[in-house]
Amino acid sequence: MLGVAFKIGSFSITWYSILIIIATLVGIYVAMKEAKRRGENPDDVLTMMVIALPLGIIGARLYHVISSWAFYSQNPRLIFAIWETGGGLGIYGVIAGGLIALVIFTRHWKKDILVWMDIIAPSLILGQAIGRWGNYFNQELYGYPTSSWIGIYIDPEHRLPGYESFTHFHPLFLYESVLDLIGFFLLLFVGRRMGKKLPKGDIMLLYAIYYSMVRFFLEGMRIETEVWTLGGIPTVRWICGIAIVAGLVILYLQDRRHTKKIREEEQLQ
Repeated sequence: MLGVAFKIGSFSITWYSILIIIATLVGIYVAMKEAKRRGENPDDVLTMMVIALPLGIIGARLYHVISSWAFYSQNPRLIFAIWETGGGLGIYGVIAGGLIALVIFTRHWKKDILVWMDIIAPSLILGQAIGRWGNYFNQELYGYPTSSWIGIYIDPEHRLPGYESFTHFHPLFLYESVLDLIGFFLLLFVGRRMGKKLPKGDIMLLYAIYYSMVRFFLEGMRIETEVWTLGGIPTVRWICGIAIVAGLVILYLQDRRHTKKIREEEQLQ
């Protein structure tokens, strides 16, 4: 089986699943540190994750199945068989499921959703940086052929149709992992350097803008035989483009309103 780390009897443990677990645990740790720094109860992160984990997995799988419907419509038994399809989880589905969980958590426990968005944003992009290495073991998420030293060897059985004669390809999973890691440190730097000067929710907006730019760029290097498109453009690029524009507009309006509020408070003093 693709990317199997080891077996316990007839049960296979894949590298993909191991990395997802590691990414989740590291993300929880970082979120608890951020919650404490922001004056929130770190244990609330665990409470939130009880809701977020199942909704995130459902959302991730749903997005993947919809985006690959041409395949799953012919193989309906594999829709729920995550262990048989090399992972098959879409990051935007994870984000959607996580946001739903965040809404449920903050409304039920009367928390500020914007504060908690800022708490989880660094964890989210760090988790993505770690989780992307699951694509390495699955020999997926690679780009066009390359003769560069950075090219990664892909076994013949995992090469996409039309590229069987090529051996080395751009490791898009590596590019995204590195860029996600940079994004993680940038979010931490901005959050700590700017401190209370930033309006609540800005860190999450910066995450959405940054990651969408990364993904939009990398999608242009990706080769796919079957890809979910709208108007001939990959749906992922539509999502990224909308997220970038919407994020920038909201960021501008929010920061403008925040600056105006600070000035009014200074005048009253």
